[in-house]
Amino acid sequence: MIDTIDHGLIRELRLARPPANALDPGLISALRAALREAVESGREAVVLSGSSGRFSGGLDVPALLALDRTGIKELWRSFFALLHDLAACPVPVVAALTGHSPAGGTVLSLFADHRVFAEGAFVVGLNEVRVGLPVPEVLVRALAFVVGDRRAADLATRGLLLGPEDALRAGLVDELAPLAEVVPRALTYTRELLALPRAAMLGTRALARRPLVAAFNAVDDRLLEAVTGHWFSDEAQATLRALASRLKKG
Repeated sequence: MIDTIDHGLIRELRLARPPANALDPGLISALRAALREAVESGREAVVLSGSSGRFSGGLDVPALLALDRTGIKELWRSFFALLHDLAACPVPVVAALTGHSPAGGTVLSLFADHRVFAEGAFVVGLNEVRVGLPVPEVLVRALAFVVGDRRAADLATRGLLLGPEDALRAGLVDELAPLAEVVPRALTYTRELLALPRAAMLGTRALARRPLVAAFNAVDDRLLEAVTGHWFSDEAQATLRALASRLKKG
């Protein structure tokens, strides 16, 4: 489910779960393991990418609808653990958004150091509200870390999906590139970062990212119960099942 490509001291982790690189328990677990192995093997940075035209479609809604309450709670526990791994990663992580990146795809990118998004008819954003799910506090705080409090409130509350130019203006992504150049641009940014005095760069990075890591102070069993309850609410279930039906047809 993940292709590993080494570019010298940079490891690219390419999501490879067709057709949409949707996040299920298996992919979440595989990504956590791959990130850990990259650091333990001495890689000095990670680029997280996807397939051409599709970074990640977010959570695998059709598959997750088959899970019971315990399964959904564990799914959220694992997903938040992955996001914490990204936030607290001791080496830089750059997101190469190689196409559509809604919902969970955007969430992964929020915890990266830098986001390169493909030009074209692609979207990025937290559209959870539009599928009947409140955005958990930790994700609102991460979004605010990236785009600022007021813009985060607007984007999250309205569940907006943005095209490349709008995403760049909002600060949701840091740069745009033609699809074929997204990964090369991410690698260029990463190499520029690694060319800086290492101890100074890593120390400053860790200090600057403390608020992002601290966002996970809001993740506890009460939060997990809350997001699980929201998932099984009548409103969310009706919306999610309609979405799954559209995905099956399309």
